[in-house]
Amino acid sequence: MKKIMAVLLILSLVFSLAACGASDEETASSSGTSQNEQSAISEPAVSDEVSSGAEESVPPQESGQQSRVLVAYFSWADNAVIEGAVDAVASPSVVAPGNVQQLAGWVQEQTGGDLFSIQVTDPYPSDWDECLARANEERSRNARPALTETVESMSGYDVVFLGYPNWWYGAPMALLSFIEQNDLSGKQIYLFCSHGTGGLANSVDEIESALPESAVLSENVFDVYEEDAASSENDILGWLEEVGY
Repeated sequence: MKKIMAVLLILSLVFSLAACGASDEETASSSGTSQNEQSAISEPAVSDEVSSGAEESVPPQESGQQSRVLVAYFSWADNAVIEGAVDAVASPSVVAPGNVQQLAGWVQEQTGGDLFSIQVTDPYPSDWDECLARANEERSRNARPALTETVESMSGYDVVFLGYPNWWYGAPMALLSFIEQNDLSGKQIYLFCSHGTGGLANSVDEIESALPESAVLSENVFDVYEEDAASSENDILGWLEEVGY
């Protein structure tokens, strides 16, 4: 009888220990599962933070290839036969670099564009009165003076700056020759002008009429009195900033 009781007691202890072990394993398993679930839930939050940080560090994408700029100008200084000494006060435009030529140089430096001098095959007189007389005769005939050359690969330019002096209350006829001989379709056009007391006069309207319909002519035109042209660098740089350069 005592042996039976002893055996039962031993069996009872064995079952009790087995039950405790199973309970501990279940608890440990439950704890591990809970930790894994918590880890799985928190990982996307960390990933979101990293993703957000990466987006902020990425520089903005380029808006596109930079526009190619052409700075074309007509200047008496580049189109006159200089004979002997020239009175810089009576005819300031013919003295290099010339009013419009100087303005064009500043535009080219600021925009990084290509510079093109519009030149006629038959140069103008270096005497200012004689030059004006010929310019007036060309205007009366609505002439288109022949040019020495046209722009190569005009299709490669997106923006064109046109510089000119006011001759007889309008654009020089040679400038109109340039516009008609070079395809400016679809291009952004900016104008800059050196003038006397007549201001811009009819020059802008004449240029607009000569341009193809698809050309976009800016209403923001830079003009300067001829005697102030040589000291107008800050003014023209301010204008260039206004139009995006």
